[in-house]
Amino acid sequence: MTIPAQILTGNRRIIRVFPTKTRATPRDECTAIDREPEFFDQADEVHISVLFSWDLPKSERLARQWQSVAPVKMGGPAFNSRGECFIPGMYVAHGYTVTSRGCPNRCWFCSVWKREGNEVRELPIMPGHNVLDDNLLATSEDHIRSVFAMLRKQTEPVEFSGGWEAKRLKSWHVELLTTIRLHQVWFAYDDATELEPLITAGKMLRDAGLSLTKSGNVSHRMRCYCLVGWPTDSLEAAEQRLRSAYSNGFLPMAMLYRNEKGETDYTWSRFQKWWARPASINRMCRDNRKAWA
Repeated sequence: MTIPAQILTGNRRIIRVFPTKTRATPRDECTAIDREPEFFDQADEVHISVLFSWDLPKSERLARQWQSVAPVKMGGPAFNSRGECFIPGMYVAHGYTVTSRGCPNRCWFCSVWKREGNEVRELPIMPGHNVLDDNLLATSEDHIRSVFAMLRKQTEPVEFSGGWEAKRLKSWHVELLTTIRLHQVWFAYDDATELEPLITAGKMLRDAGLSLTKSGNVSHRMRCYCLVGWPTDSLEAAEQRLRSAYSNGFLPMAMLYRNEKGETDYTWSRFQKWWARPASINRMCRDNRKAWA
């Protein structure tokens, strides 16, 4: 069930306009996706929410079009806007939640630490079954345990699509994962320095029975983002990272590097499509997987 934005924001009716639709885009009656205002559109405010930097020209066009309806505000990650409070259903669909913001790492390809800062800020925990935190494992133990207490009350399978940092994984994190109805937890393997922590995390998860199916195949519950296609990357190196993730118990998904204009090479786009489909990944990797430790 979705909750209209005017309920979430008191008596003010706010229409949120999104240049691009994603899995997390809200679906209520006050959401507009890449369209001009229509005859019956009425609002006190219009918010243009921009996720990707390459959508900025489109968002400026949308802002001009919606000025006839109500005052327009623009924001979102593409503007490097610092996130503050989290209102469920406002800028992401219901079921998604953010319980903290920021990350202590300074990864060259990531804008989170530039936008949110190097210190993690713990937020009030709002209910949801898909946790989008930038680096949940960098928060305090009390906060993480409170998040899991909330997740145990959810009726939907739980997903951590914000990603977990393998080098921060501890045995009590793994124990907490066994207490919920887990759909997926995502890790990251973007450069060589992250391989050893990923190997250790994979063993911990396999020992807890979370990483493999009964038939011995890689479970869809343990996933791994792998950035590919940056200027000095190669197809061979990227494929090696993806296969290494698989051989350590994680079903990988290639995340395609794009510049600020959203441009990428056709060869890399084709490569990424093959490594974004679980069926093709299993087919390419299953027979070449190393023996489980």
